[in-house]
Amino acid sequence: MARRQRPGAAVAGQRLGRRARRGGELAVGAAGLLARPGGGRRGEKQGEKDGGSHRGGSSGPGAGRRHYRGGRARRQAAGLAAALLIAAAPAFGPAGAAELAPWPAEALAAEFPRADFSTAAVDWSEIRSGGPPRDGIPAIDAPSFVSVDAAAAVLAPTEPVIGLVVGGDARAYPLRVLIWHEIANDTVGGRPVAVTYCPLCNTAVVFDRRVDGMVLDFGVTGRLRHSDLLMYDRQTESWWQQFLGRAIAGALTGRELRMVPARLESFANFRARAPGGKVLAAAGPGRAYGRNPYRGYDSAAWPFLYDGPAPAGLAPLARVVRVGGEAWSLALLRDRGEILSGDLRLSWSPGQNSAVDAALVAEGADVGNVVVQRRDPGGSWRDAAYSVDFAFAFAAFHPGAPIHIE
Repeated sequence: MARRQRPGAAVAGQRLGRRARRGGELAVGAAGLLARPGGGRRGEKQGEKDGGSHRGGSSGPGAGRRHYRGGRARRQAAGLAAALLIAAAPAFGPAGAAELAPWPAEALAAEFPRADFSTAAVDWSEIRSGGPPRDGIPAIDAPSFVSVDAAAAVLAPTEPVIGLVVGGDARAYPLRVLIWHEIANDTVGGRPVAVTYCPLCNTAVVFDRRVDGMVLDFGVTGRLRHSDLLMYDRQTESWWQQFLGRAIAGALTGRELRMVPARLESFANFRARAPGGKVLAAAGPGRAYGRNPYRGYDSAAWPFLYDGPAPAGLAPLARVVRVGGEAWSLALLRDRGEILSGDLRLSWSPGQNSAVDAALVAEGADVGNVVVQRRDPGGSWRDAAYSVDFAFAFAAFHPGAPIHIE
């Protein structure tokens, strides 16, 4: 029998998320990426130098550092409370529904008036509200870019970016930006793509936006399934599971988006392989770019709003490298450095921050860089589509599929 959620836990978690997303407005850095006043990475440390000038009652040598440390302690305590809320929010057992629950089409009509919810491939009971309504997390539809040299004034070398190269057109999408938007609709090398990131699953995937002769534009529904982002297309208002790139409700139910090979890599690695590339700039003021609204999430005991199975042999928020329906523990790949499996080669190197660990993305734990390549018939290695996900998400969307841990 399914267990009911603890009263108020999910509501508290949703309010927490909304408060985090209302981060203070920051100044625009020289590179066009939003940075804290003081400019780029240096500005992020400015509080340590002159913290005393922002609070009454302290002055003299060391006062600023003491205030900074005191504020940091309070932020750490708040982060721990946030992590506990996130971990405690889902208290569900397996849904166990034998048949699909009907979709509440009438209730959704105001938000999605053109959607055909008479067709759905999943049980409505699996859908959760993430807090914000439709487009409450706004997708980026007209992305602007700066050079890698200009971006270096703001981005730390170890900050995570989604690196994409299509037909010689090289672009990087920093997670410090995507963590606030989750989708960027773009055209790279003449190919219409959706660059997506779900912080709750740590899933960074690029999709080709062409389906059935249409070029789709994607937005954020404000809902989650198995804690994963549910997107919608603006052409038919069908809902799409970001983890799989598959439409789960609406006119396009059952269609799948093609994954485009991309790398989740450090800014330094992207800059080294694409020195003439471009970097996504911030989409405007009002969001705390560079800050992590999910502080401490990847050390939480349990995923936010998730009621599916736990992965066998791994912590739910341990990272795995997914290629198709198969996955390898990131810890295993880190220990070995390289794994060969059939025509695949997976490799790991240090030097990339977790986006959902510390208060500042640039200070997240080092989770390393992963490259996945496939040998073509001519013997050359070419980038393959992959993602680095939390283990619970792989278990939810590929039940029974192997996760190699040794």
